[in-house]
Amino acid sequence: MIEQIKNVQTAAEQWSAEQVLRWAFDKFGRDVAISSAFGAEGMTLIDMAWRIQPKFRLFTIDTEFLFPETYNLMDQIEDRYGVRIEKVYSLLSPEEQERQHGAALWGRDPDQCCNLRKVEPLRRKLGELRAWITSIRRDQTSFRSTARKVEWDAKFGLVKINPIADWSTKQVWRYLHDYKVPYNPLHDQNFPSIGCTHCTRAVRPGEDPRAGRWSGFAKTECGLHLIEPAADVVTS
Repeated sequence: MIEQIKNVQTAAEQWSAEQVLRWAFDKFGRDVAISSAFGAEGMTLIDMAWRIQPKFRLFTIDTEFLFPETYNLMDQIEDRYGVRIEKVYSLLSPEEQERQHGAALWGRDPDQCCNLRKVEPLRRKLGELRAWITSIRRDQTSFRSTARKVEWDAKFGLVKINPIADWSTKQVWRYLHDYKVPYNPLHDQNFPSIGCTHCTRAVRPGEDPRAGRWSGFAKTECGLHLIEPAADVVTS
């Protein structure tokens, strides 16, 4: 796959987000899906995808520790776009995790908690697909700064597509307002990045937009988008 479609990687950098999505749907059909936690970027991508291919696939990693506002937004998405969100869960229920790893794992070892509740469930889901679509942007974290619009995900072994990698926060919010796209009301309460209830707080004036995630730990990523090992990206 990597060698077969190398040409598209350079070309895709000149494409609009809509063009990238259209290529992804044409190339992979039902073997590609959007992964979303339903933040502002995710809602932008969902609305855009619906306008191009109304029967697109959409999945989320439900850690079972999400905010009520996030679950409410999921219901709105299914009603508005007529799409069924494929919910992916950890093999361990919250109760089983506590029995095996102790109470409040997220407060002692957030990397392990994210691995159990997010990374491994994602790995299982991606095993069903040939490509996945994300809403990451290059200016979100240092780990994401080298993301290409089309690349090979060596960690999970499939094509990774990031249509709005080159967008700014301003562009995201302009899209949401222009198309009247629903979004998580926590964004209006100083939550620019929203994850699990235990590991997300509102940011203070002057803080980095992701400072509210895993506060108190040297951690800015849950692990879904960390590159390991580094590899040339790819496809056609």
